[in-house]
Amino acid sequence: MTAAFAHGRRGTRTLLRAVRAACIAILLPLALPAAAQPGNGTGNGVQPRGRTPAVVANALARSGIPESAVGLLVQDLDGGEPLVALNADSAMNPASTMKLLTTFAALELLGPSFTWRTEMVTQAPQRGDVLDGDLVIRGSGDPRLTQEAFWLMLRTLRARGIREIRGDLVLDRSAFAIEARDASVFDNEPSRPYNTPPDALLVNFRAVMVRLLPDPQRGVVTVSLEPPLPQVALAVAVKPDASPDCGNPFAKLAVDVQGTAAAAKVTVTGSYPLACGERAWPISVLSHREYVAGLFQQLWRDLGGTLTGQVREGSAGERPRVLAANVSPALSEIVRDINKWSNNVMAQQLYLALGAQGQGPGVPATWSRSSQAVADWARNRRLSLPSLVVENGSGLSRIERITPKGLSDLLVAAFRSPVMPELMASLPLVASDGTMRRRLANSGIAGQAHIKTGSLNDVRAIAGYVLDARGRRSVVVMIVNHPKALAAQPAFDALLGWAHQRP
Repeated sequence: MTAAFAHGRRGTRTLLRAVRAACIAILLPLALPAAAQPGNGTGNGVQPRGRTPAVVANALARSGIPESAVGLLVQDLDGGEPLVALNADSAMNPASTMKLLTTFAALELLGPSFTWRTEMVTQAPQRGDVLDGDLVIRGSGDPRLTQEAFWLMLRTLRARGIREIRGDLVLDRSAFAIEARDASVFDNEPSRPYNTPPDALLVNFRAVMVRLLPDPQRGVVTVSLEPPLPQVALAVAVKPDASPDCGNPFAKLAVDVQGTAAAAKVTVTGSYPLACGERAWPISVLSHREYVAGLFQQLWRDLGGTLTGQVREGSAGERPRVLAANVSPALSEIVRDINKWSNNVMAQQLYLALGAQGQGPGVPATWSRSSQAVADWARNRRLSLPSLVVENGSGLSRIERITPKGLSDLLVAAFRSPVMPELMASLPLVASDGTMRRRLANSGIAGQAHIKTGSLNDVRAIAGYVLDARGRRSVVVMIVNHPKALAAQPAFDALLGWAHQRP
């Protein structure tokens, strides 16, 4: 995270990639869709309309995945009957492809230029270099309030001549009214970044980076935490591995997090290859309240500031004076981070923003208000999503459901929407960036498809747009709900290749 602090946008992308790399969610086995007629794709290059292509059916057979566990649909954007359809009306867990619903709805309801504003405000007077009272940090649910942005607000306070805060640090998190969620409930992995719950004052994704910096000349590995929060202790017993090949840098490394929401101890043990260079592994520690408190105290002290009071929850009161503010990047950029890197907490923050829009000042966002906002939007758009179940809008859920046809209809509607350029640009480009950057690099489809991916234990999914060799564009959706879903990648790749080269 030091890179993020020093290098701005580049560092933010590094953190997003690192968080994505750590986000391997674990689900219980899922109910499978009802059995359907098996695909009868032929092997002679002629594809009967609506049938599963032979290359896809064969890949599924080799992976041991029955077609009854697969839903897929390929639809030409010019209209007509689907080119391929299998279990298209079966409700399935879509994993992170559910983010397509959240980001499309947000782009239309909030607008591509929508931003979030975080403020540091006060009712107290300033006397010399002393703020004689409380400082309030008022959050609005910014999905990407990073450490460097937080530091810049504190730097603005110092630029105003404030050195001592002779009062409390008050955290105003009232923009969200959601129940507290135990981060261990989903899969008993509370320190995994994907389990970070949303919050009105989410800072730095609540992430701490375990940084490993090898020095081959001295034969040592230095381990540190960034940011170095005062409530988080570090214990290290890491040996250097002198093997010439990097391989998996974390294969022989263990990171253990113990503690409470108020304090934690991070223990790093094992060995690390010197050949791997500098790497970072993100973890989620502390509560939102304690994380913001610790980060403020650390950065404010580094800037020469002091805080004499306590950290507590509260509100800004009537007409406070704004001392510093941060405006988020525009929604058009936020959805790129969400979809390119499949960031779950950002998606949940955005989903909650839908519940606050149009409610009037002071009305907090709730899950139920967001659900109603999405339902109203879909109804007004005449989108038929009869099997839709949305828990948090990110796909990190055991209960979220949508049909392949529902996803396809959503993408067709998005392509005809004024916000199509923003949504399409947010999807990973095959063999180029995001979660598709290492897929199909040496194939004809490289750079020719924008595909959102989804992955959970027992779930794999893709959904997006494919441009074929003749310049025709189609919507491609494929979902696998099966214990062997991890083995389905050759089938996904085969479907994308077929959609690009179809007759």
